Amino acid sequence: MLRSLDIRDVLIIDRLSLELGPGLNVLTGETGAGKSILLDALGFVLGWRGRAELVRQGAAQGEVTAVFDLPPGHRARAVLDAAGIEPEDELFLRRINAADGRKTAFVNDRRVSGEVLRDLSDLLVELHGQHDDRGLLNPRGHRALLDAFAGLDLGGLRAAWASQRLARQALAEAEGTLARAAAEEDFLRHAVAELDKLNPEPGEDAALDARRRLMQGAGRIREDVAKALAAVSEDGAEGRMRDALRWLDGAADKAEGQLDAAMAALNRALIELGEAQAGVERALDVLDFDPGELERVEERLFAIRALARKHGVLADDLGSFAGDLRARLAAIDGGAAGIARLQKAVAEAETAFATEAARVTTARRAAAVRLDAAMAAELAPLKMERAVFATEISGGEPGPEGVDAVTFTVATNPGAPAGALNRIASGGELSRFLLALKVCLTGDSPGLTLIFDEIDRGVGGATADAVGRRLKALAQGAQVLVVTHSPQVAAFGARHWRVEKRVTGEQTLSTVVALDADARVEEIARMLAGDTVTEAARAAARALLVP
Repeated sequence: MLRSLDIRDVLIIDRLSLELGPGLNVLTGETGAGKSILLDALGFVLGWRGRAELVRQGAAQGEVTAVFDLPPGHRARAVLDAAGIEPEDELFLRRINAADGRKTAFVNDRRVSGEVLRDLSDLLVELHGQHDDRGLLNPRGHRALLDAFAGLDLGGLRAAWASQRLARQALAEAEGTLARAAAEEDFLRHAVAELDKLNPEPGEDAALDARRRLMQGAGRIREDVAKALAAVSEDGAEGRMRDALRWLDGAADKAEGQLDAAMAALNRALIELGEAQAGVERALDVLDFDPGELERVEERLFAIRALARKHGVLADDLGSFAGDLRARLAAIDGGAAGIARLQKAVAEAETAFATEAARVTTARRAAAVRLDAAMAAELAPLKMERAVFATEISGGEPGPEGVDAVTFTVATNPGAPAGALNRIASGGELSRFLLALKVCLTGDSPGLTLIFDEIDRGVGGATADAVGRRLKALAQGAQVLVVTHSPQVAAFGARHWRVEKRVTGEQTLSTVVALDADARVEEIARMLAGDTVTEAARAAARALLVP
């Protein structure tokens, strides 16, 4: 329950404190006195999106504070817990609008975001404005209103729709991939066969190129290598060195050791010479190749390079490229099985969505029956007992909210055709339909302050009296705040305030005055008579105020 509203330097309000209570609270006043400013200020502290600039001219900042009673178990306590704020029995909301446009919000003196305020406001206050019937007239919102009345949880339905959408998307992508792959199947099979036949290996290009260059140069260098071999062999340096060693060995006994070092050196040299000879012989073996080998090496080397150019890859990447082509072929070969699996997944997802949508449709139809009955019960005391409100459910475009289209229709007189509200109902009838519908939709929302801004427009006399009685009855179990120009409605208030403007110097300010019994008579008489209040108007006001 909203207990108090304190406003400082907002628009044409300098200082204003409003103490509210349970039951029906009434705000009256002449047009332009500032009644809508009170609602703007309340909306500001609740984080609603409204006027961009609220600061009173000449003030440094505007500030609004709202105090709510928060009984144990109130749903707003969960929002406070989520925001890290310790819930208390009193909830203080304060929001400041600086002159430079900056806005700062506090909950129980803890700074919070506007989002936290809006989350709280959804559980604290519901405003039904004088143009709120536009939402009632828009069939696009009727399904959401019915779902709210039914208390439907659409989480499962939305999840089933998302699963169906993803399954269909996966199938479409797989079918597209398969179609594109099938279009190049002949190329893939030819290319894979060509690559498999050649079977190039990583590094083979470099190895073949080196072997080719070696064989190309072998003819030019083999003769010199052979001469070198002859020079170090038995007929060359090796034989001469062995002769020298033999001669020195024969003279060593008489040389008294003078030849030992030389002979040792010759032995070492013979060993090194033998290694050199072996190396040259190996080189000659390498250089000794079949002329047909060069042709075969060149043929394979050129084939590898030609295939690499053909496919636009490096020679060393031909192996991995072949693997990619094989994978694409495998997708084609196994595509039918994959498509079948995805088609099965789509069918299962569609069945799951259809099942969930059918469950929601059944719940909506049951709720529609309850809502129509509740509306009939509400319309009777509003002098519309002959009107028929019907919730029509028909097939709609499937989506995350189901497969139903919901439309609220009315027939204002027996035998008259039912139709859309904006085509059938007059302005006064729309107001009463709106009041009845809002009562039905918010009847199970404990702890919610209901605010009606000129809900009684377009009605008067006995009809206005009926609206006032319904608002008073609604206020028996909730706090209701009504902004009204109807004296019949105002007379039912448990508390009554008059909003008025005053001019101080060159400044226009708005204030709110709590009315006692005598002041209420004067205010309702003014609402009945206009500028000149007569005794007859006062008598009529007293008659309206009789319990």
